[in-house]
Amino acid sequence: MAKTVAVLMGGWSSEREVSLSSGRSCAKALRDKGYTVREIDVKRDLKDLISQLEPKPDVAFNALHGRGGEDGCIQGVLEILGIPYTHSAPLASALAMNKQKAKEVLKPMGVPCPEGQLVHIDELRKGLVPFKPPYVVKPNNEGSSVGVYIIRPGDNKPPRGLDTWSYGPYALVEKYIPGKELSVAVMGTYTQKARALTVTEIKANADFYDYEAKYAAGGSAHVIPAPINQDVFNEAMRIAAFAHEKLGCTGVTRSDFRYNDNEPGITGLFYLETNTQPGMTPTSLVPEQAAHLGMSFGELVAWLVENATIHA
Repeated sequence: MAKTVAVLMGGWSSEREVSLSSGRSCAKALRDKGYTVREIDVKRDLKDLISQLEPKPDVAFNALHGRGGEDGCIQGVLEILGIPYTHSAPLASALAMNKQKAKEVLKPMGVPCPEGQLVHIDELRKGLVPFKPPYVVKPNNEGSSVGVYIIRPGDNKPPRGLDTWSYGPYALVEKYIPGKELSVAVMGTYTQKARALTVTEIKANADFYDYEAKYAAGGSAHVIPAPINQDVFNEAMRIAAFAHEKLGCTGVTRSDFRYNDNEPGITGLFYLETNTQPGMTPTSLVPEQAAHLGMSFGELVAWLVENATIHA
């Protein structure tokens, strides 16, 4: 008898539309693989969610992105309900979602990270910044490059977007790393040897890889495998698998990097973050990397379902 899979999508974060796209793609692929699928558009209503999860499915496929779906909240609900689910457990999800905390864990272990710190948004609005330009201002716990600003030399005032900042009282401010945008998908569990798939170079048709570049048609090009120095390629793969394991991740993650190719050897490679709920449409970065290695989108989502678990 085919497993019943509840695909959780939507949510209430700034990445709602991305999540709906991921969820619908995964639901279709799972149906094509023979699973019985229920699609659930998750709202900020716990009673409604619990009612939609009755009768209990065999597995919950977590296709949510951003706050509520990627930060340990929905994972905790599923743990309480006793429903096996895809991707990472509550602690790993919460830790990876907090970019600064994740770096505080990984940096002492030798992972190279851009210099950065949390700054109160009121100080940013006044121009009280710990770095000289260029630097990056970003939410500490959002994805999809939502709310990211690059401050360049010569900019004489904070970006207009800070006037309507809605991502909490603090922003993460980091030194800007010029060069290439790289990404590495990883599969496996922290209790076993995680497998890094390959390295993608992302070429944005804009100043940087922002929300529009990620999701608008023609906004970016993905080059697989990334045409970079082999030592840098191997190091990005190693760090991505290392971060996946040390943050306690399960299932699939995607780690993002900046690489200044004007620096010698691997010294220009910097880790940015690990996404525990990466985009899951057939043209998203993780499925593209899996396809490059011969794993179809259907096989990828089925692998996630078959490796779903309860962590507590």
